[in-house]
Amino acid sequence: MVERLRRFPREPDMLVYGMRSLAALALRAWLRTYHRLAIHGREHLPKEKSFALVANHTSHLDTLCLLAALPLRKLHRAFPAAAADYFFESVPRIWIAAVVVNALPFGRQVQVRQSLAMCQHLLENPGNVLIIFPEGTRSATGSMGRFKPGIGALVAGRDIPVLPCYLSGGFKAWPKGKVFPQPKKLQLTIGEARNFATIAPGKESANAIAAELEKAIKEMEAKHDGR
Repeated sequence: MVERLRRFPREPDMLVYGMRSLAALALRAWLRTYHRLAIHGREHLPKEKSFALVANHTSHLDTLCLLAALPLRKLHRAFPAAAADYFFESVPRIWIAAVVVNALPFGRQVQVRQSLAMCQHLLENPGNVLIIFPEGTRSATGSMGRFKPGIGALVAGRDIPVLPCYLSGGFKAWPKGKVFPQPKKLQLTIGEARNFATIAPGKESANAIAAELEKAIKEMEAKHDGR
């Protein structure tokens, strides 16, 4: 069973779908009550096409917030990219990653190209949602780090809507190194979709796209903080 959950893409499993749906309802209720989660910009989510959600990353709560922004009918077609060396090594983490959040195992140090190829394949099929954190890991300070060019390589020259998202409150609620989350307010802002279909793929393009998305989220952060 563990090996089956570790494999990707996964085979359809009605039992897993049922457990994931129940977990999603419980988690959404918890985020609303315990963390007073507020979500803005849902109207920017594409209705039919596959798309990518790109966000800053300060907490394990980030993925749950982004999933909570999606319609429940999208639950089994949404794939958060999760570090394979962290979430797919121990049985409890594998279960949470595969069953609860439907995570895609992403190689941060090795097999990066294979991981990007899996992401591309997902986005080529209509109706899928890829959730990705271009910093590559959670921030240890709460400040946003540099975006890696992988997201640029993924979307350059492809007709894929990319929505920059800003998550606030995650670092105060559940910073890296803490065991349990605190009842701090969370807010998610979803920006308007961007498309990089006309940009030719290449190293420079990948870096430029990553920098543009990073800048967009920093501007959302500044607006949120009133700077």
